[in-house]
Amino acid sequence: MKMHVLSISLATVLSASLLAVQPASALTVFDPSNFVQNTLTAVRTLEQINNQIKQLQNQAQSLMNQAKNLTGLDFSALNELRAALSATNQLIQQAQGLAFNVSQMEAEFQRLYPDAYTAAISGTQMATDARSRWRNSLEALRTATKVQSQAVQNFTADEKALTDLVNRSQSAVGALQATQATNQLLALQARQSIQAQQLQITQDRASALEQARVIAVQERAREVRRRFMGTGTPYTPHAVDFYSH
Repeated sequence: MKMHVLSISLATVLSASLLAVQPASALTVFDPSNFVQNTLTAVRTLEQINNQIKQLQNQAQSLMNQAKNLTGLDFSALNELRAALSATNQLIQQAQGLAFNVSQMEAEFQRLYPDAYTAAISGTQMATDARSRWRNSLEALRTATKVQSQAVQNFTADEKALTDLVNRSQSAVGALQATQATNQLLALQARQSIQAQQLQITQDRASALEQARVIAVQERAREVRRRFMGTGTPYTPHAVDFYSH
């Protein structure tokens, strides 16, 4: 019994001796504060990486947006607008009768629509001028109706151009395309406004020439009556007695 107790004690002592002589580096030591610090450092590093990724994504998106904003519109209705406007201008330039040129019109107007007829103007010349005035009124009305017909023909082209421009403006991928489509819409509006002015001019011209013709007719009638009556003493009727002695 004593020998068994002695063996246990000796084993215990030997074990304690071995532990006492074991190197300190072989032991694992856990430092909580160091672990927390390392974890926080890793989290901050991960946040910085995420922020850098977001910045790169934002820069890439910004470059893509800039590329879209610089993309031009591959459509132009300006040629069609100019062609329609040119067609109306040609009708006005081809107009017959009283000229649209200011200086030439003034000279013709003074000759054909005088304030008064002088004795030097013959009856034949007055008749010829009356025919010319009638012709001017007729040509002015013809020009007005031509411009009206051209405006009606332009309506179909304007409707198509308007539809195309609105669709392209709504589907624009960037600011440049939207701006270009808007500019062409404004050009279409300006062309329609100019066409309306041209139409109004031709209508007003026809009305003005007809009014001037009516006034000239009245003046010509006055002059014809004056020449018929003459400048001498007019005949005065009086009673005649054929049976007087």
